Amino acid sequence: MAGEEKTSTKSSLNQDENKADSDETSQSQGADQAPVCDKLIKLPLTRVKHIIKTDPDVTLASSEAVVTLAKAAELFIQALSKDAVSKTMTGKRKTIQRKDLDIVMDTRDCYAFLEGAIDT
Repeated sequence: MAGEEKTSTKSSLNQDENKADSDETSQSQGADQAPVCDKLIKLPLTRVKHIIKTDPDVTLASSEAVVTLAKAAELFIQALSKDAVSKTMTGKRKTIQRKDLDIVMDTRDCYAFLEGAIDT
């Protein structure tokens, strides 16, 4: 009987430890979820909202629209940057230059709408 009592005590202790571990895991996941949402968008939303409101046709922008446009802008910047990096690497350089962006905008049709927008 003493052996059975030790075994049941050990199993109940293991169950308690497993429960505590699962509670800590769920709490740490909950704590991690909040920063993940913050990391989804890197552009400042107030600045994006201000840019949206510079359009005279826009009177009101919902928070969902601001977040969506911010994410779209991030993806666009990322794609343009990747294309510019590939041109930089083709030129056997390590620094992206203005001419790399100009080449990408001139050669890729998807950036045709930027023609004349980035003149200095």
